Amino acid sequence: MGKINYPQAVRLFAGLIYQDDEIAAAVKKRLKDEFSEICNESNVIQFDFTDYYNKEMGNDLKREFICFRDLIKRDKLAEIKIKTNEIESDFADPSTGNRHINIDPGYISAENVILATTKNWGHRPYLKDGIYAELTYRFQKGSLNPLEWTYPDYRTKGVISIFNEWRKSYLKELSDLSRIG
Repeated sequence: MGKINYPQAVRLFAGLIYQDDEIAAAVKKRLKDEFSEICNESNVIQFDFTDYYNKEMGNDLKREFICFRDLIKRDKLAEIKIKTNEIESDFADPSTGNRHINIDPGYISAENVILATTKNWGHRPYLKDGIYAELTYRFQKGSLNPLEWTYPDYRTKGVISIFNEWRKSYLKELSDLSRIG
């Protein structure tokens, strides 16, 4: 029989897609209040990888990633996705229900990057409460690497570089914590 080992805490992040900078700023404040200080923010890039969100959110969408200071337990990801869905609803258009922002939480570990989603698919294991996990990157050969189903924006060199840097910072924090503890 194998010995049960509990995994290390992980770094929470969120991917944001939006059109309005003021709404994004208000959502980031709400996310900070909900989860912890934002310790890293990516540059804002044009989100033109798909038109999936255009009907609901409009054209000329922007993409940004934010990373939170406090580490989380991996099994909190489903609860966090439910909370970010509530935040999306709170900022939605009251007359149509259309979202003004899309928030996709996930976590960075030493081994991989996982996103939370409400959409079931063959490569997405069920977590709980209608939430699934998606393996977005796997760490091997010195870098995080996308998989065949990884979203197109996550496949770009710039975004992979962001997550490699955040992973490196996360690992340094774990190392520092182990020296203290």
